[in-house]
Amino acid sequence: MPKTFSGKQVVKILCRDFGFCFISQKGSHIKLAKKEGSQKITTIVPQHKELAIGTLKGVLKLAQIEENEFRRKTKRN
Repeated sequence: MPKTFSGKQVVKILCRDFGFCFISQKGSHIKLAKKEGSQKITTIVPQHKELAIGTLKGVLKLAQIEENEFRRKTKRN
């Protein structure tokens, strides 16, 4: 896991490649959500210059996205 991401990059990838939409922002935290069937999936992304690995994993866990899938999408772009 050598590559790190900024909060801005993570928001962009989640919106563009995974169908999330901006819901709100409180301070430096952005709330994103998407509807999948009857389920609403929400995640929070802190707007840091560099997200720690554990923070990124937490964001992806809330978003119900596997880390490998997320990294595959970033390699294509």
